[in-house]
Amino acid sequence: MIENDLKLAQLTELSKGDYRAFLYDCDGTLADNMGAHKESYVQVAVGGGVTIDPAIIDEFAGLPIPRVVEKINERYGSNFDPQHFEKEKYKIFYNEYIERTRPVQYVVDHLLAHAGRIKIAVVSGGSREAIEKTLNVLGIASKVEVLVCAGETAHGKPYPDPFLRAAELLGVEPEACLVFEDARAGVEAAEAAGMDWVRIDKLNV
Repeated sequence: MIENDLKLAQLTELSKGDYRAFLYDCDGTLADNMGAHKESYVQVAVGGGVTIDPAIIDEFAGLPIPRVVEKINERYGSNFDPQHFEKEKYKIFYNEYIERTRPVQYVVDHLLAHAGRIKIAVVSGGSREAIEKTLNVLGIASKVEVLVCAGETAHGKPYPDPFLRAAELLGVEPEACLVFEDARAGVEAAEAAGMDWVRIDKLNV
């Protein structure tokens, strides 16, 4: 609890400024579910006869799932169809793991502390159905004003499109948005969108 409070205090300090909107990533940022995501990747790959090191998911965290599958194919010489793999992974994650999603508590607490005072969006590379379910499990769906998910912009992270779309829907200029992320692709997307950012997994606590 002490560590959570310290991280929340640091996150609160880092988010001070003339920001009008906070844009949060979901998986790995609000939701402590990256282990579940890695497990679902591994299960699909094993079903196709390929054993992958789950560390590759960390390596390419934040990329859309089909792009991660392309990276798996390059690394392992496999020939998974990215769209089929994505569908199979989604089924496993949604059916076996999503109900057990735990919060990244200090980030969820940060969102709750600012909801109603600063505009809130969630910008994710996951499907809308899965992200909506995740936010409901975490008990914060009603606090999120705008949700931008996979396939809803021309390009996903690390392109700026998802963050720019969220800012547009919120009616806030990009430079007035602060992004909360846990992956390099998300940070690159935020920078390309002209937004400040915080890596929630790099807090010095």
